[in-house]
Amino acid sequence: MTEISSTQTPTALEVWPALPQSAWSDTCATLQLYMQVVGKVRLALVPPINHAWHVTLYPTVRGLTTGPMPHGSRMLQIDFDFLRHRLEVQTSDGEVENFDLEPMPVAGFYRHIMGALAAVDAPVHIWPKPCEIANPIPFEEDEEHRQYDPVYAQRFWRVVLQTTRVFTAFRARFRGKVSPIHLFWGAMDLACTRFSGRTAPPHPSMPGLPDRVTRDAYSHEVCSCGFWPGAPGTDAMFYSYAYPEPPGYKDYPIQPAAASYDKAFGEFVLPYEEMRLSADPEDALLAFLQSTYEAAANRAHWDREALEVSPPPTTV
Repeated sequence: MTEISSTQTPTALEVWPALPQSAWSDTCATLQLYMQVVGKVRLALVPPINHAWHVTLYPTVRGLTTGPMPHGSRMLQIDFDFLRHRLEVQTSDGEVENFDLEPMPVAGFYRHIMGALAAVDAPVHIWPKPCEIANPIPFEEDEEHRQYDPVYAQRFWRVVLQTTRVFTAFRARFRGKVSPIHLFWGAMDLACTRFSGRTAPPHPSMPGLPDRVTRDAYSHEVCSCGFWPGAPGTDAMFYSYAYPEPPGYKDYPIQPAAASYDKAFGEFVLPYEEMRLSADPEDALLAFLQSTYEAAANRAHWDREALEVSPPPTTV
């Protein structure tokens, strides 16, 4: 399949392409389910790691990957390639199967994945029902979600990749415990989390997640930031929150001016469109990340001198 060129997609080479939810909501919903199928393969194969870090996907220069996953004595990897619009399954002994990413129902995608895994002699059994989604349809029965717009799938990946670049600069400022920069396929959000080192009270239940998962994820005090592509009626945004939320957190002055505390979400948000149209998008995003972290760290009295790199590394 021919890669999409910049002449076919004028925004392909933009650092921060437009990503209005209204233009790709059906593709976004379908792509989230495709990612859940792949993510559940990783969940089935990788031993549990604290805070559910074993289930996530990772950005690459072509798309997203599971990274190497153990399958007996072999290693298995699944990759989304958003340049060629293909899904590739490969093993450490050289077996490769792939198929085109194109409009197809989730049921068809599920059959393709299971068939590719069987073809490389790496069958995997997963729980075939989506998570963190209202009224979930089992993957093998889902003929409803079938849209795949290659232009917007690629734009989403480009935003995720650029966000990873800026998050990496921000992550380097912290010497305490900090998560990888990874994509949680339940809500399709890219996240990076800092830890104070102190334990946290049990987290309240969350829809679509077992309590054991939620309470492991939030076993310790955190400040977490991320990018979420949105949902019908809600455009893409960057977010930042603290758990547990300390007194005075939501009233802390943050930057840039386009950012605010959203009571409905219970976190600080910066609309993606506001960031990308600003005079210096990277500086705007870094200001959001730094100021919202300071809201958490200062209000909760983190030991910032011990946890932070000083002076901070050169930014993007």
